[in-house]
Amino acid sequence: MKKCLELVNNAINNFQVEGTPRGCIPYGNGHINDTFYVVCDLKDGNEIKYIIQSINTLVFKTPEHVMHNIEKVTDFLIAKNPDRRSVLRLIKTYNGNTYYKDRKGNYWRMYEFINNSVCLDQPESLEDFYQCAVAFGRFQRDLSTFPADSLYETIADFHNTPKRYQDFLKAVEEDKCDRAKDVQDEINFIKERSDFYSILIDSCKEGKLPLRVSHNDTKINNSMLDKDTRKALCVIDLDTIMPGFSVTDFGDAIRFGANTAAEDENDISKVKLDMQLFEIFAKGFLDGCEGQLIDSEIMLMPEGAKMMTIECGMRFLADYLEGDIYFRTAYKEHNLVRCRTQLKLVSEMEQRWQQMKKIVKKYCKD
Repeated sequence: MKKCLELVNNAINNFQVEGTPRGCIPYGNGHINDTFYVVCDLKDGNEIKYIIQSINTLVFKTPEHVMHNIEKVTDFLIAKNPDRRSVLRLIKTYNGNTYYKDRKGNYWRMYEFINNSVCLDQPESLEDFYQCAVAFGRFQRDLSTFPADSLYETIADFHNTPKRYQDFLKAVEEDKCDRAKDVQDEINFIKERSDFYSILIDSCKEGKLPLRVSHNDTKINNSMLDKDTRKALCVIDLDTIMPGFSVTDFGDAIRFGANTAAEDENDISKVKLDMQLFEIFAKGFLDGCEGQLIDSEIMLMPEGAKMMTIECGMRFLADYLEGDIYFRTAYKEHNLVRCRTQLKLVSEMEQRWQQMKKIVKKYCKD
């Protein structure tokens, strides 16, 4: 830890912080990047706070592209809204860069700390859930005129479901760990829905689904609320922003937030789609969008939810068949359990499909 903190402190000294750094401590519970909380003392006796992170280059192999995307998007958002808590604000190095590369090849970036804010792993009320949805909806609203195709695709084919399906079929065919014979029901479930996997990409080609800036990791704890009012402030964890679809951002949030069970719940009878939470999040998301989504896009929100859920299920199952080489697991069948929760949630969505469609249709203009 001492050696690690030495690297952090060296990195801090390369950024244009105000005041004198007092020290830093590990911060948050993220699994990808190493994050630290920094306090600097000002001459007038006050203090200013920052967040510094080491970018995980095993996941993000082109950190320069990641930082290019973050800089372009945050600069665009700052120009639209001067509220310092409405968007993450990068601190530049003394060389004017948005990142610092240390002697060991680690990439560092620094943000202003968002004061008097709260980040929830689980909403503490229905209003919290609504406000988190508002935050992600505003992200879409504020970036509705941003040229999404000017951003890098920082993880290739991240939500290209047809490509994910082909990867899944390859894992089934190769069956490296001789596990396929025991999961035929799950394999067949995924294969039976193969006609569905291209619907979003096809809709984009047909002009029904605009290419937009997508966040791509819309977990509840990637939105910030005001600590006192519990109103939406902004979204964080911008590493995966890239060209994509609004409906996949909505869908991934539903996959996490409207499931009544944990992602790795072993008893799939506990896995249900909470339609109250689905409707609350849909309302918050579209209230935040403030009319920036077109009707055909709104009507594809249920497809976005189902797509993200079954895509995640096939990824878990493919990893299980390949020997659990991508997702971190705690026991032998962990990825299989995760897969089964996702497939059960897909079944829940299919059973409630007309209700889901009816909910989003209320927000269409025509």
